[in-house]
Amino acid sequence: MADGSTSTFQAGRAGLIVRIPEAEPTVRRWRERFDPSAQAGVPAHTTVLFPFLDESRTDALVHSALADVLCSHPAFDLRFERCGRLPEVLYLIPEPDTQLRQLTEAIVDRWPEAPPYGGRFTEIVPHLTIAQGQEDTVLEEIEADLAGRLPFTSHVSSVELIVHDGVKWQERASFALGE
Repeated sequence: MADGSTSTFQAGRAGLIVRIPEAEPTVRRWRERFDPSAQAGVPAHTTVLFPFLDESRTDALVHSALADVLCSHPAFDLRFERCGRLPEVLYLIPEPDTQLRQLTEAIVDRWPEAPPYGGRFTEIVPHLTIAQGQEDTVLEEIEADLAGRLPFTSHVSSVELIVHDGVKWQERASFALGE
């Protein structure tokens, strides 16, 4: 959910994320200042699929299918020990990222009409966005601060369906991974 454009925040827009609560003490103050998704209520996370189906299409059958797809993937651990960059974006790199990629691929296989980021990018790059739309000097300051606060690990055992209600992002459902 690294795209902070207005279209990201349309009411009914949905996404699938993995919450990374262990990141909050490290990244919260930076995300609140420099990540529009944090300002709109999204916790520290890695995106599994965005955008997903519009909320109007996420009925009980879709929830059941999501539960079936996701429970076939085992829970896993991620380690965050370094930053990565895209133009005007700073993020944490989850390692290993194989399981995140597999979750995205499994959901896209089931719902091919919902390609990652609307099909704008050909490669899936799992990440935890810290800041976007910032000059290099700001990103360098944040990265220097984070260097002394890494690494941390996170146990991933579920995927959340979040929906924008016109004002904020809200969790609508949580789907357990297998054990």
